[in-house]
Amino acid sequence: MINLAQKDIAHTLGKFIVTAMGVGMLLGIVLIMIGVYRGMMVDAEKLLKDINVAIWVVQEDTLGPFAESSRIHEDLKDTLKVIEGIDKSEALTFQNLQLYGLEKPVRVTAIGFDPFGSINPVNPANLIEGRMLQKSHYEMVVSTETGFKLHNKIKIARNYFTVVGVTKGTVSSSGEPLIYISLKDAQELQFSTPNASIRNDRARGINVSGDIHTVNTAVATLKEGYNAEAIAKKLGMWKHVGVYTNEEQTTILTKNLVERSAKQIGLFTAILVVVSTIIIGLIIYTMTLEKMKEISIMKLIGIPDGIIVKMIVQETLLLGFFAFIFGNIFSHFIYDKFPKRVVLEAPDALGLFVVIILASILASFVGVGKVIHADPTVAIGG
Repeated sequence: MINLAQKDIAHTLGKFIVTAMGVGMLLGIVLIMIGVYRGMMVDAEKLLKDINVAIWVVQEDTLGPFAESSRIHEDLKDTLKVIEGIDKSEALTFQNLQLYGLEKPVRVTAIGFDPFGSINPVNPANLIEGRMLQKSHYEMVVSTETGFKLHNKIKIARNYFTVVGVTKGTVSSSGEPLIYISLKDAQELQFSTPNASIRNDRARGINVSGDIHTVNTAVATLKEGYNAEAIAKKLGMWKHVGVYTNEEQTTILTKNLVERSAKQIGLFTAILVVVSTIIIGLIIYTMTLEKMKEISIMKLIGIPDGIIVKMIVQETLLLGFFAFIFGNIFSHFIYDKFPKRVVLEAPDALGLFVVIILASILASFVGVGKVIHADPTVAIGG
């Protein structure tokens, strides 16, 4: 039996392929948008996995250093060490910086930590060149995403920092490249007051403290056999601090911070799918109109409507299928060009495939309706 859809597509093959590629680019963008969301989730979880602690102590009534401004005293890390169940504890800072020295300024998130402490947020698995920090001042480990190389000198404020190590794939929860500097340098950058401002404040009668022993969070690991939630509840009874487990910090990052972006991406994705469905429907409708005389002839010689309808539905499904194939190829070709991490996963592609097949069936109804109401006498009227 002759496959009418196959014959019709072969007759207009070039037009069919170009149309499928155009719709495929839209579907490729849909996959990219889903991949951006997946990448945001991966970035948020990866940062916490690299730091690899069980307890986060932050300023009272804040969600922690990733969601809100948090300031606590550095010596809180020493207090944590004497708590039963705590194995190691350290203080960390997080701040945004602009690095200069390349063609364009690079915005980064800087993590400040004690190079001689017991907790090092630099995951050795991510280090591809150089070494960890070994001095209290003026050394830096950068991510490849910054564009800086080993041994580069980078000026931050009044001092020059030497790149002693390079990591790969290390970004903050917002997708900005990570750099690592010593806690003392980070405290000076974030909390110290410029001399001119100090003189100005003193002239105004304002007492300025020169103490910069402030951090954004104190973190701790636990001894084997101890429960993070129980210890967090115990520490939560202290005044002037908030305490979160690592799981709670993960929730804050992946739900509170990423949720708004997820809604925007979800809405944009839904709009693109609807637009793709409408485009497929319009294309099928136009293709049906172009062959109305042939359809009228087929009806006149007695070909059942069911066979003609089958042709329209098959053409629509094939258009959706090839558009999905082109979309996959397109998304895999361009995803690594995006400034943020894009994670393409097979289940997402499979889900989109099901949606597109259903959308194609829905879009075919516009062509099917035209076929059913086609008048066979049009073929006689010429």
